[in-house]
Amino acid sequence: MESLYEQNQSDVNEAKSDGRAELIPSIKLRHCCLLRNQRCVAAYLYDRLLRIRALRWEYGSVLPANVRFHMCAEELQWFSQYKKSLASFMRSLGADGLDITQDMKPPKSLYIEVRCLKDHGEFEIDDGTVILLKKNSQHFLPRWKCEQLIRQGVLEHVMS
Repeated sequence: MESLYEQNQSDVNEAKSDGRAELIPSIKLRHCCLLRNQRCVAAYLYDRLLRIRALRWEYGSVLPANVRFHMCAEELQWFSQYKKSLASFMRSLGADGLDITQDMKPPKSLYIEVRCLKDHGEFEIDDGTVILLKKNSQHFLPRWKCEQLIRQGVLEHVMS
């Protein structure tokens, strides 16, 4: 795009100074190419931002390392800002806030059986019970409490 722009600039200057009208069609063609390329880049970047926004809903506020590896610094900064904006919005809902990233699909039951895929440590549920999440241990937990851990890859839903 830079070379197209520079070539256009030199032809415009030449057309103005020397009065060469035969350069105008090529100037217009290169200008149309520049505008098309600009639209394509904008569409690509917009699609990329939509995908990064979807990652927040899929993985939560912490992205896996393999996903972060494929993002540039500006994309990571945009993700961080989006994460903060979403958290601020969720805190503003109701008296105690509302986590709208939970229950993305309506639950069939309130409790699910999960298997721990890696050691995670202690996990407290609403009634004050503390559960030790060790690798390969299975638990029957409230769906909404473990949905985030399932997305992070700590737990997996056991289908029986």
